Amino acid sequence: MAELFAYNERVETVFDLIGDKENDITKSIAWAFVKCPRLLERVIERLIHVNVDVDDVVIRYQEFEKDKGITDMEITDNQKFYIIIEAKRGWALPGEPQLKLYSERTGFINSPAKVKAIVSMSECTEGYAKKRLPAIPGTTVLHLPWMVICDLAGELRMKTAGKQNYILGELERYIKRIMTTQNKDTNWVYVVSLGLSEAEITTSEGKKKTAGITYVDIVKKHHKYCCPVGGGKGRWPKEPLTYIAFRYDGKLQSIHHIEKYTVTDNLHPYVPEIPDAELLETHFVYELGPAIIPPKDIRTGKKIVMSNRVWAQLDTLLTSDTITEAWEISKARNA
Repeated sequence: MAELFAYNERVETVFDLIGDKENDITKSIAWAFVKCPRLLERVIERLIHVNVDVDDVVIRYQEFEKDKGITDMEITDNQKFYIIIEAKRGWALPGEPQLKLYSERTGFINSPAKVKAIVSMSECTEGYAKKRLPAIPGTTVLHLPWMVICDLAGELRMKTAGKQNYILGELERYIKRIMTTQNKDTNWVYVVSLGLSEAEITTSEGKKKTAGITYVDIVKKHHKYCCPVGGGKGRWPKEPLTYIAFRYDGKLQSIHHIEKYTVTDNLHPYVPEIPDAELLETHFVYELGPAIIPPKDIRTGKKIVMSNRVWAQLDTLLTSDTITEAWEISKARNA
């Protein structure tokens, strides 16, 4: 069978032709709702416990209102329910200013619908979102994980045939692909500086707490590494890593394949020495595979200073004289 590529990315489902950005994901799900009405029924029922007649439902994508922004999706029958959906890519949630603006939209306020809600839609679990979604006075704010839509599509696919079966299957595969996953085919390594000092966390209240373990010992003792999801100073990667390398004492110490990862806002269950507290930022907890020890001393080099983090390809790290050299060779190849 022939393979299709678009912008150097393999097209695996019909929805991949639309794209995988936030607006593309929303558009794909909206189209699936229209073509697979039972999926729309199940999602509405799960969110607000309302049974709807899909023939009365209108779905609006990218609806604009002056001074009130652009909504990702609005779904209503103008009788029983009216929901506004705000979609985010990855483990992200909308903030209070955006949700408050949506709650003031003319159509939303004036609708005679009995049940109204603003719904965030992202990869976040319901439990995680419940703790972090802002409260908007007079407005119900809910969360819909992508995985819930994926699971409902999978359940319904087993009970349908023909075109709807195909669309549900494509949607299921599409959502699983765009959710946070490791790139299994990469040879890129994220090289980080591993501190010799005692580990420190910032709680959701903004308080700093120290742990009874160093950053180096978290790796050596627990075979784990923790870092923010797309946050922190210098911005960490939003997507999970496949390889990570550690440097300290002025040289490369080890390279590890990441066997699996967890997304969490509390590190204590994974590293007992770290205080049991909710974090200010969501973190990846990486479980590290066996250490790949460099065959020779590979110094940091002159261009990488302090706690700078860089990307380098695996083979260059093992053959270069410095991390800086590996970084520069990798950049030149990529260019």
